[in-house]
Amino acid sequence: MRAGRITRFGGPEVLDVVDLPDPVPGDGEQVYEISSCGVNFADIHHSAS
Repeated sequence: MRAGRITRFGGPEVLDVVDLPDPVPGDGEQVYEISSCGVNFADIHHSAS
């Protein structure tokens, strides 16, 4: 699956599009297919590891 990944602090240039393995749901969980989503200003500037 393709995903947007932010691994360091910064501006829009730190948002990378990467290929990841498809997620596997655990017990009581469900995976939804999302074809597109919005990314707002705060999302771009949030650091996630």
